[in-house]
Amino acid sequence: MSGPRVVAVVVTYNRRDLLAEALTALGGQTRPPDAVIVVDNASADGTPAMVRDRFPGADLVELAGNTGGAGGFAAGLARALEPGAAADPDAEPDLIWLMDDDTVPEPGALAALLDARDRAPETPALVASRVVWTDGRDHPMNTPRVKPGASKAELAAAARAGCTPIRSASFVSVLVDAALVRERGLPVADYFLWNDDFEFTTRLLRGRTGLYCPASVVVHKTRTFGGTDADPGDRFYYEVRNKLWLFTRSPGLAPAERVLYAGSSLRRWARTYARSQDRGTLRRGLRNGLRDGLRRAPRPTDEVIAAAMRRYDP
Repeated sequence: MSGPRVVAVVVTYNRRDLLAEALTALGGQTRPPDAVIVVDNASADGTPAMVRDRFPGADLVELAGNTGGAGGFAAGLARALEPGAAADPDAEPDLIWLMDDDTVPEPGALAALLDARDRAPETPALVASRVVWTDGRDHPMNTPRVKPGASKAELAAAARAGCTPIRSASFVSVLVDAALVRERGLPVADYFLWNDDFEFTTRLLRGRTGLYCPASVVVHKTRTFGGTDADPGDRFYYEVRNKLWLFTRSPGLAPAERVLYAGSSLRRWARTYARSQDRGTLRRGLRNGLRDGLRRAPRPTDEVIAAAMRRYDP
């Protein structure tokens, strides 16, 4: 296939039927990816067997334990960057398309991302899709914000490609430059979940251009419609711990940006707490997240992946 080589990476955990829908949609793209890698986070619902049976062309990476979205995408990107990945010993990916297992891309989603990338005056580090819920509304959990402080020139350049400039993106559907991932590193696997995509994409985008492409549409089939300030329950621990890691240890944000995003996080935490029906759980998550975020650093990603990796050998 002419043009850049695109490898899709889909991370899954116990959502066999949704994954099948997502993989079917990948095969139905007007410009399909050149290869598909599925990372299974030790599902117990027959997901690996389904992939082998129904999608034999996919490169299935089975993990021995659940490493969360952070570990899954780190393992998938590592696989995509390996020599000879996805059954082609002579080709390396130019671009890697990342998505969750509950993400169903519309037929022209990848073609629109590639078109926006081609039309941009400056080659972007990443291009993110428009994410909608099952009823067609923009999903508040995955709507990128316009890059803070973007200049008129940046806004105009992005508009010429039918896009807006962004400072971060989610893993729901984002097309990233493979060479830049090699240069700046994989997602931090020890985040497990929450803020892993924010840390990774801000790191890729520091000093580079990122675009939000509304012409590329994917459906995010979450159980409910809601934003990041919805009551997270026990998962609030990861929000707190990982934000501390991000603000104190990640090179993704400049000092002024750390202040800006830290203030935004504190305001969102306050809204979440005020609306919560289980404030005791949130207080416990805050206490433990602060403790672990300050006491230790994330483990090296290679170490986390190596501990979880095993290959399926037929």
